Amino acid sequence: MKRAILLLAVMVIITGVSSAYIDPTPGKYPYEVAEKNVTFNFEQDVQGSGYFMTYRYAKAGALAFKDYVHGSGSIDNEFVMFTQELDKNTHPIDADWVDENVSCISVKEDNVMVYSPYQFAIGKGYYAVNPLVFDSLLKEKTWIKNYRAGTSMHHEIEYAHGIDKELEVLAKEKYFHQYDPVYEGVGYTQMKINEHVDNGKVHLGVLQASSDYTANSSVLAYPGTALTGSALSGIRAYKNPAIEIDEDYFGTYDITKNMTLNVPYKLTQKSEDWLPCCSGGWADIPPGLKKGFGSSAAGIFDCSCLKTARAGMYGPTDVNPPFKAWA
Repeated sequence: MKRAILLLAVMVIITGVSSAYIDPTPGKYPYEVAEKNVTFNFEQDVQGSGYFMTYRYAKAGALAFKDYVHGSGSIDNEFVMFTQELDKNTHPIDADWVDENVSCISVKEDNVMVYSPYQFAIGKGYYAVNPLVFDSLLKEKTWIKNYRAGTSMHHEIEYAHGIDKELEVLAKEKYFHQYDPVYEGVGYTQMKINEHVDNGKVHLGVLQASSDYTANSSVLAYPGTALTGSALSGIRAYKNPAIEIDEDYFGTYDITKNMTLNVPYKLTQKSEDWLPCCSGGWADIPPGLKKGFGSSAAGIFDCSCLKTARAGMYGPTDVNPPFKAWA
């Protein structure tokens, strides 16, 4: 029986969650600064022969990565993966709130596999004289998804007799929200492939959501909404995609691919205070907000404009939340 050499080095670095809460004025809302920074580093070197199966999945923010391999024969694999998820929330009392989320997944792999049947004897009984036989052609599947940008890249090899592959994957996403006025984000996704496949099937796919994916999705309340929890499962990028690539190759091939998608967006939108006259006077109130209040500001402060405002701005029966407090 062939000897198997297994070299496995795994290093995991996790930086925990840190947060600070300071209340400069007792009895008031606190000044809040919260920060979470989680990193994971995985390094692996495997050489040997027999039957092998590996499954790797990683999620960081609005990014997700999956890699799956199985087959019988020989394998020489080097695999490195790094992930990071950084969340910052700054909520001061007398200034704009700022939320920032940054995530990254980076993968590099060099993998050589050659198919062959393999017999494995177990114990001293029946299976010692009747070894188990593993006879599985080679399969490898890798995909990366960037929900921030609506990007998906997929690479798969099946039924192969030999695979010699170099793979690099890099995905990044950033979300920045400065309450009144900036919503900003970017989604970056890249996959590089250089491979030789012997007598197998190769599939390559790319999907990019339409240009209104971020701005008009029913899941996103406004451009740049943080993608967490159920929001990720509710998004469907394959509806009216902007880019769709679907390739299949059967046989023996040398394939080189370099695929990159960068999707930035930014919205600057400053909303008016409900009573801007408190600082600038009646003359500075936008015309749209003056409707229903008459020709002066007096009615705003003595509440005599309540009835007029209801009818003029929101209809006779619809009461806007600011007026509910007066009723």
